[in-house]
Amino acid sequence: MTYSIQLISNFDKPQEMPKLPHFSDQLLLRRALTHRSYFNEHPEEKEDNERLEFLGDALLGFLVGELLYCRYPNLSEGQLTSLRSELVREKQLVKLATALGIGNQLRLGKGTIQDGGRQNPSLLSDAFEAVIGAYFLDSGIDKVREFIEPLFTPVAEDIVSALSALNSKSMFQKWGLANYGENPQYSIIKESGPDHAKVYTTEVRLKGKFYGTGTGRSKQAAEKNAAQNALKKIGLL
Repeated sequence: MTYSIQLISNFDKPQEMPKLPHFSDQLLLRRALTHRSYFNEHPEEKEDNERLEFLGDALLGFLVGELLYCRYPNLSEGQLTSLRSELVREKQLVKLATALGIGNQLRLGKGTIQDGGRQNPSLLSDAFEAVIGAYFLDSGIDKVREFIEPLFTPVAEDIVSALSALNSKSMFQKWGLANYGENPQYSIIKESGPDHAKVYTTEVRLKGKFYGTGTGRSKQAAEKNAAQNALKKIGLL
């Protein structure tokens, strides 16, 4: 199973911006943010962040897997594996590293800085993993678990919700094409609530005929619920 969901950032508002955890040993954090290009230019440094990256990669695989196993008891092994892969892939880690401000704190060689290293996806994702590895050595696995849970849970929820929405919408779309040769049309008929907690109401029609409405905290969730209600109306749910 392959997930092709466009992930939405969960850190758009200043009050929601995450922060790097507190390190008792600041040298560990320093090492996690030290790229080999900086290490090569400063022989006084003891080590770059590559070994910590290795450790952090292993920890993320385990802890994100544990999070998903406990949170989604109804998902199969294959679904859990695909979801974990989506959460720990480079693109997602870059988003988290950017939200944490890791790029501005990276210790890079002069040439790497000139080449745009602070925005380099590979360097950012590697540094995020190195920070995880360093935090484990500094504070233990329970603290790492506490740190990553609020980072990865909203993204997992977005993906699972989107997949659920796609399943409901896909079922109703197939029914519409089979019976009328047209795709259902979704439209927002109401928005309520403050900007940070919007509630959307969506209706779905097929060949101009009304089939159902749905509400949700996102447009995608509202469409999903509208599709589910339409499926109930036609007796498929």
